[in-house]
Amino acid sequence: MAHKYLIGIDNGTSGVKCIVVDETGAVAASKTVEYPLYTPRPGWAEQNPIDWWNATVEGLKAIVSRVPADEIVGVSYSGQMHGLVALDANNEVIRPAILWCDQRTQKQCDWITEKAGGLSGLLTYTNNAMLTGYTGGKLIWLKEEEPENFGKMRYFVCPKDYIRYMMTGEIMTDVSEASGTGFFNTRERKWSEDLIALSGLPRSIFPDVVESSAPAGKITPEVAALTGIPAGTPVFAGGGDAVIQTTGAGLIAPGILGVAIGTSGNVAMGLGGYADNPGGKLQMFCNNAPDLWHAFGCTLTAGGAYRWYRDTLCEMDCAAAKQMGIGAYDVMGAQAEASRPGSNGVIFLPYLTGERCPYPDPNARGTFYGLSLGTTRGDITRSVMEGVTYSLKQVGDVMAALTAPEKIYLSGGGSYSKLWRQMTADIFQLPVYTMSAAGEGGAYGAVLVAGVGAGVWKDLKEAASILQVETETLPNPANFAAYEDAYSVYDKLYGALKPVFDHGAGLGY
Repeated sequence: MAHKYLIGIDNGTSGVKCIVVDETGAVAASKTVEYPLYTPRPGWAEQNPIDWWNATVEGLKAIVSRVPADEIVGVSYSGQMHGLVALDANNEVIRPAILWCDQRTQKQCDWITEKAGGLSGLLTYTNNAMLTGYTGGKLIWLKEEEPENFGKMRYFVCPKDYIRYMMTGEIMTDVSEASGTGFFNTRERKWSEDLIALSGLPRSIFPDVVESSAPAGKITPEVAALTGIPAGTPVFAGGGDAVIQTTGAGLIAPGILGVAIGTSGNVAMGLGGYADNPGGKLQMFCNNAPDLWHAFGCTLTAGGAYRWYRDTLCEMDCAAAKQMGIGAYDVMGAQAEASRPGSNGVIFLPYLTGERCPYPDPNARGTFYGLSLGTTRGDITRSVMEGVTYSLKQVGDVMAALTAPEKIYLSGGGSYSKLWRQMTADIFQLPVYTMSAAGEGGAYGAVLVAGVGAGVWKDLKEAASILQVETETLPNPANFAAYEDAYSVYDKLYGALKPVFDHGAGLGY
């Protein structure tokens, strides 16, 4: 029997994930290809877009070979948000891409905020603060600090939009991605012409914007030869990962808190209508359906902190895991389980690349607090997991001002960990569910968007109906007190250390 296959491409920070899924929701093949991240200066983060493209081609070749190519009916995209890819008149990349976790633009963000009349004034244009990670500050930085490169720029695009351009020759972005530039009128789902004019940036560099399931070109013959996807296969716009990964986890209705533990961490809630941003603390973006909006907050380093800990401080564990034929995270998880809720007083602040919500602070730095002679490796390992979850809980506390959540849908790589699922349930004191393919993240959301665009499903609600609950984790009241005590300390540490963070930043730390 013939199938209808859909391809989802997630251009993440550490690598690209390519998946092919049939109309029942079954993942037929998945391939992840990693690429490097460069930090030429403290607080900077860059990648070479050609690395993304080469990895994408490798991933697509691997998955397309697993299905009948003539049954592929659509392709769509997810990707790390806010990155600046500057293209010249020939659509060639001018300089390395500046990423979402790059913190160089505080001066520029402060300038445009003041120009707009302060935070309250800025919210009237976009319903969002201008955060250092956003594309907007990077555009102003490029104009001020690299005027020659800025003068060459014909368009800017975001990372996943560059991959889509390479596959179709079409330049555009979608409403969720545009929301994360800081120059998008999220109420009316169009560029904020007034704020762009106020900034002095040329209007011409801003790409056209479409809804996520809108047609966005077709696979070119050249890409067909490289990947095996038939030329002419329809392509659909897609969405930024912070939004579309929650779509892939089934988060399309109010009352559900979507928590994603990927390289960064997101706490999100679908909104059935436009809502004002409470104090500018959250990010209020357009969602992947024309009648949906999306409230979320981001902690910049989540699973990325756990990976950093693995790579930097767990070399012996990695070696032992290799000898035993298991994953390093399995060994680390066993260590963490040997500790107890609250990590025996060890608390980790996951600010390895600054922080965004609820503290938009590029000067914040990662910190271990509470170490003693009695501290074990398990305590430290567990504290990294707990610290990430406390940070997500802080975002959830802000989100509760919009509507009280009833349950959590957990997604991202962290959702594979039974311990992390229980930890999330206990710290939030809410039941936690993982949905089928939740670990596929934004790539699965891209599949659902492609399916709506290709007519496989009539809308995202019908598309999400293919998802099934895979795990249920109920909160354990016996752990509440220990986590509440530890969280009360965690909640005070940022304020206590803020002067130290700022002093260190002044010294170049």
